[in-house]
Amino acid sequence: MTHVADEVPLTLEGTPPKTLGVLDQGALWANLGVSLLGFSGALYLLNPLGNAPLSLIAALTATVVGSLIGTSMVGLAAIPGTQTGQPSMVLLRGLFGAKASYVPTVLNIVQMLGWGAFELWVIAKAATAIFGGIPYQVWVIAAGVLTTALTIWPLGAVRLIRRYVTIGVIVSMIWFTWFLVSEAPAHTGGNWTAFPAAVDYVIALSVSWVPMAADFARHSRSSKAAFTGVVGGYTLAQVACLGLGVYAVAIAGANAVLADGTAVFSPFVAAPVGALFFAILVLRETDQSFANVYSTTVSLQNLMPRVDRRVFSTGIGVLTVAIALVVDVTSYGAFLGVIGAVFVPMFAVLAVDYFVLGRADRWNTAENAPLRWTMLVPWALGFVAYWLTTSTPTVPAWDDFWTGTREVIGFTRQSWMNGALGGALVAALVTLLIGLLLRPRVARR
Repeated sequence: MTHVADEVPLTLEGTPPKTLGVLDQGALWANLGVSLLGFSGALYLLNPLGNAPLSLIAALTATVVGSLIGTSMVGLAAIPGTQTGQPSMVLLRGLFGAKASYVPTVLNIVQMLGWGAFELWVIAKAATAIFGGIPYQVWVIAAGVLTTALTIWPLGAVRLIRRYVTIGVIVSMIWFTWFLVSEAPAHTGGNWTAFPAAVDYVIALSVSWVPMAADFARHSRSSKAAFTGVVGGYTLAQVACLGLGVYAVAIAGANAVLADGTAVFSPFVAAPVGALFFAILVLRETDQSFANVYSTTVSLQNLMPRVDRRVFSTGIGVLTVAIALVVDVTSYGAFLGVIGAVFVPMFAVLAVDYFVLGRADRWNTAENAPLRWTMLVPWALGFVAYWLTTSTPTVPAWDDFWTGTREVIGFTRQSWMNGALGGALVAALVTLLIGLLLRPRVARR
């Protein structure tokens, strides 16, 4: 059996049902935009360089600008999924060729496993903040079991989120906004120096979802529903989430959050009936781990298209639980930078090739799709451009390498430069140039 009524086919050979409307997509992406990691992530937003704090208006502006840019990328990446009915990594067969698509597929599997483990970790830490007597390990396992169950019925999970979870999240966010804004000390000082780095960070938060956008959009009733749901739902939620995080960090203390990211949970739990509303957000966080595990599942199906997705989901669920139990996750800013550098240029190549160069009508997602090595060139150049122009620090050795590279080639990074936009622009322009150069040869054939 390769299909269950109104559910995702069990293998890639099944026909995906088109059952998700704009409200389904909007609710899914709004819930994905509200992340417990985002609350502590506000610390990176406020001071992305570690030595140049932003003013409040600069931080909030960076949140809006970065969210709009990043979610627009995610929304555009969703459209080919709706039009072809294929998940994200299978779509890359048309961009790079079937065999070459395995490279980004493996990278996506690695990042989604990491994100899945991060989410189980943060769920367990947040639950421990509410119910201190239950061990961390119990919460990890419980969240892992729930996550795996949701991935077995993914479209059912999306409908469940729209009908029940979203209302609870909205009420909780409104309640915490009232409390945190009224209790937080005034945010004074700061400047706009690190604004490009803050925008980079917010874009990376958003664009980390690009590799899974089509995984759910392929079940949308229309491209408009998919795009509107992503951009509208995720942008509003992420801006609200990071905005709340700014005030929560101010109450908890930046030094305390820097030492322990889970310290940011304390102001939420301390609010009147805060434990109840925070428990709703903790339960909702399982949609993050669900989306990551499900995306890992369909990514693996690009490599093994006839394996039952339920087998993959179960195995991945067990693996993410194991990772969360043995890995102590204390920060993820550098991880986001690496994700952005890989997938922002790849999105730009896909967008130009699919939408601008007109390949949408002949997009080949077959298992024998031929190699298109020319598309690997702009992706690689975009990756390099990202690191040459970004100001966001990651791992010292890696940052030192790119500092040395700039010196060797005589390139001076300006303060206004943005890694995500730099990488996307270079990748897009090179893709366009290659497409225009090859078009006469295609026409003669």
